[in-house]
Amino acid sequence: MTGARYPIAYQLYSSRNFSPLEAQFPELKAMGYDAIEPWLPAYEADPAAFRRALDDAGLACFGFHMPLTGLAQDPNRYIDIAKTLGASYMIPPFVPEEDRRPTADYWKGIGDMLAQGAQAAAAHDLKVLWHNHAFEYARLSDGTRPIDHILAAPDVYFEMDCGWITRGGADVAAELERYADRILVIQTKDIAPLGTQEDDGWAATGDGTIDWPALAPLFRKTKAHHLCTEHDNPGDWRRFAKRSHDYLRSVGL
Repeated sequence: MTGARYPIAYQLYSSRNFSPLEAQFPELKAMGYDAIEPWLPAYEADPAAFRRALDDAGLACFGFHMPLTGLAQDPNRYIDIAKTLGASYMIPPFVPEEDRRPTADYWKGIGDMLAQGAQAAAAHDLKVLWHNHAFEYARLSDGTRPIDHILAAPDVYFEMDCGWITRGGADVAAELERYADRILVIQTKDIAPLGTQEDDGWAATGDGTIDWPALAPLFRKTKAHHLCTEHDNPGDWRRFAKRSHDYLRSVGL
């Protein structure tokens, strides 16, 4: 996207500790948000009711987080959920630590699993995106990185979490350039100054240490459809949500 402002979504995981979640939707709309990005189990009990609550608030759902095992073992269920929510992006976000293996073949296998799900999703005009944490940037014994094996798989796209990339010791600018043609969503998670204990060391976008104005031109070189704010443990979800949205708009994003 060039020039125009990005739509901005809110990752609902950010305010998981402040129920009822659906009561937050009108407030987020009033702050200027365009969409909600839900995580499991927020939509699981009744996807149709979740969609109605979004519609009532005037919010969209561009994409949603879902389990990798669900994509591999029950893709049709999650394809149906995507259709119900009106989403275009199915986003597995995690491999549990006990399942991870420190080999290139293991991570190539994760990529293959995502690619198989992407084939099923493509028949319904849906895309599969991987969402990173920090572990994908730890070097394996052969010097390669899990993230590169995952994204080498065909038709696997990327929801890039800038905060976790930074915590993983990688360079956000370099990753934006490396995967410009795979990045469809950019999460603008920010990191508080080193040593900060409050809110687990995370910060609202613009209040942390990531240089967003320097990264903004690189955002424009990707295929990102929208931005998504997230904070893993905010003490005040409203302050985080409003500050992050307003900051992104203030820097022209």
